[in-house]
Amino acid sequence: MDEGKSAKTVIGDDVEITGTINSTSDVQFAGTLNGDLNCSGHAVITKSATIKGNISSNGATVEGKVTGNVVAKDRIELKTSARLTGDIKSKRLTVEDGVTFVGKAEVTPSGTTGTSTTDTSSSAPSQGAPTENVADEKGKGPFSRK
Repeated sequence: MDEGKSAKTVIGDDVEITGTINSTSDVQFAGTLNGDLNCSGHAVITKSATIKGNISSNGATVEGKVTGNVVAKDRIELKTSARLTGDIKSKRLTVEDGVTFVGKAEVTPSGTTGTSTTDTSSSAPSQGAPTENVADEKGKGPFSRK
């Protein structure tokens, strides 16, 4: 959604929905959703929103809490207050400082799949070449060498 442009569909913070929301326009969601949000326009998930389900849209801005996958044809923006547990996929991605994101991100500017994937859910070392513990030239260490 462009700056200054308001969403055609606005769902307030006092609304709780169980089921799927389908929209052909931009959506601003501030309530609670237990289900999926499918939007042909831009989806804005406000700070007060909680979604347990997947989001599919042309573009998405997340400020609230989402437990589920987010797929956007163009761009996903994760604002400072965003709490996202799930995978994301889009052509472009913006992540502000302070975001909590646990999942995998696939960002492919060309729109093709499988180009760039980042897994943020693990702090384990990469599965690259095997490492061995070695001492430095003075016999002190251990240090890892591939």
